[in-house]
Amino acid sequence: MKIAVLGTGYVGLSTGVCLSEIGHHVTCIDINEEKIFNLNKGISPIYEPGLENLLTANMSSGRLRFTTSHCEALADVDIIIIAVGTPQRDDGAADLSYLEQAAKDIGQFIEKQTIVVIKSTVPVGTNAMIKKLIDTKSGFEIKMVSNPEFLRQGSAIEDTMKADRIIIGSEDKRAAERVHEMYKPLNVPVILTSLKSAEMIKYAANAFLATKISYINEIANLCDAVGADVEDVAEGMGLDKRIGSPFLNAGIGYGGSCFPKDVKALVHTAALNGVNFSLLKETIRINEGQRMLLVTKLLERFRELKGKKIAMLGLAFKPETDDMREAPSITIAQALEKLGAEVVAYDPVAVENAKQIFGDKIKYAGSVFEAVTDADAVLIVTEWKEFKEINLSEMLNKMNLPIIFDGRNCYTEKDISAVGTVEYYPVGKPAIIQ
Repeated sequence: MKIAVLGTGYVGLSTGVCLSEIGHHVTCIDINEEKIFNLNKGISPIYEPGLENLLTANMSSGRLRFTTSHCEALADVDIIIIAVGTPQRDDGAADLSYLEQAAKDIGQFIEKQTIVVIKSTVPVGTNAMIKKLIDTKSGFEIKMVSNPEFLRQGSAIEDTMKADRIIIGSEDKRAAERVHEMYKPLNVPVILTSLKSAEMIKYAANAFLATKISYINEIANLCDAVGADVEDVAEGMGLDKRIGSPFLNAGIGYGGSCFPKDVKALVHTAALNGVNFSLLKETIRINEGQRMLLVTKLLERFRELKGKKIAMLGLAFKPETDDMREAPSITIAQALEKLGAEVVAYDPVAVENAKQIFGDKIKYAGSVFEAVTDADAVLIVTEWKEFKEINLSEMLNKMNLPIIFDGRNCYTEKDISAVGTVEYYPVGKPAIIQ
């Protein structure tokens, strides 16, 4: 098939690359000229393992190309995929302005009746609104399909090529079948629904996972209070098939481009329809409080942080990405800076994005050992593999005080017991002081 993808962010670029990998001819469109220039040179604008290799391979095969020209890209295509951003507005609702502009561009440049697929995360009713915009502008009656994405940053390629399900929502059976055909080489289970159900599924799934994270974090806080071990509790819970173990890892809260905005958008949609979604409101409150957990633990240990050197290991909201959106590190670093601490941070890939947020208010290190040298405490903020496998004894020897606050529970009791003198404060587990 000939496919056009509007947007070259995480979703659009991963989708375009993977569709070309399974044999389709894909043109990705973006109005950012610098981004398209770099993509045409095989340079990805995002850090995503495995992406650049597939990018260059499919460009070489002639199945993948990039352009800023809607006229060129939308000519004689079989399917148009919209994968532009829907960021959060101040009131919690999804900002649909990029989506509306994409609809106007499609309406202006399409040359025939076609299928328009929305992969962007959008509130219920958005597909119908976009259809009206395109139909009015183009004069053609297009067919809409809602096809929400379920990609995890850091594993977007695997999540596309080996998805656990594909949701196809449409009021037009032939359009749904055509999109199903597009995905057939992936051999993935497909669920066919109405437009509104497909739109709701993405929000419902993300909000549930966010709630699961907030739940286990509240259990972790209770474990701290009573002396239990949250990892034992989570294992015991997770083996129950009705619950499952994923997303039962206690820590310092969720972040990123999806969970925070999607939960708030669902609360906003509920309010518009007269539903008080109090459970999700509490999920948000718990998560926002959890981001301050390490700062609270630091204050309990030191009482005064002014003049203390604090090393932060990890800036991205999760490992295998450079995304700083809604990262817990932002809340932590800003709080420490206000309390007078000297913050030195290290992240394998996210430093440049972090500099756009913090500027020179914190310092940046080029390695773990540089960050922790003469530090009074180290905070584990992102669970990068590099941090999990670090030589703890060597790290602690470089510190002024051998104190670790582990916001991601990266180390076991066995790991800590092997390093000698240390104070180790995990989340939801008894501290180890030896």
